[in-house]
Amino acid sequence: MRSSFTADRGLKLARTPSVREQAQRRRLGILVAIASLALASGVFGALTAPHGDRVAGEAATGPFSYFPSE
Repeated sequence: MRSSFTADRGLKLARTPSVREQAQRRRLGILVAIASLALASGVFGALTAPHGDRVAGEAATGPFSYFPSE
């Protein structure tokens, strides 16, 4: 038998997420933020990178470019 105290009409209250669900949402949000930042920086780097061969007068950089060899 149904209780007379149950809410049949009107707004039903939604339960709040548990602490575990909140932590899972937070972790997922952080992972999505990191992935979107990595994707945006990759796209930005691809769009701003020079295309084709390097200019002949451009200096080559590398791990020992601070020490002149000549």
